[in-house]
Amino acid sequence: MSRPAWPSRLTFRAAAQELAAEFDDGASGRVGYKRLREESPSAEVQGHGRGPKPPQAPVPEDIRVLKAEPVGRYALRLFFSDGHSSGLYTWDLLRALTVGD
Repeated sequence: MSRPAWPSRLTFRAAAQELAAEFDDGASGRVGYKRLREESPSAEVQGHGRGPKPPQAPVPEDIRVLKAEPVGRYALRLFFSDGHSSGLYTWDLLRALTVGD
């Protein structure tokens, strides 16, 4: 089993409201802050278990990432301007959101 690609560079671009990511396998891409917030892996956003996602309030167009903290060697916790900060964005999830499949 191979390990997931790790980010070699993460750049938060406040003016463009996006996160740009480069991975150690050469892949790169970007994702808007709004989509990052909408796709938060938190139970609050994704729901508990296998049922449907719970209804969410609309994410503001001008949402910002205020801070990012590493969690071990496997994820980031993002702090958004609307107060949300409970999701852990693993490297696999960040790759899926920035590079796609």
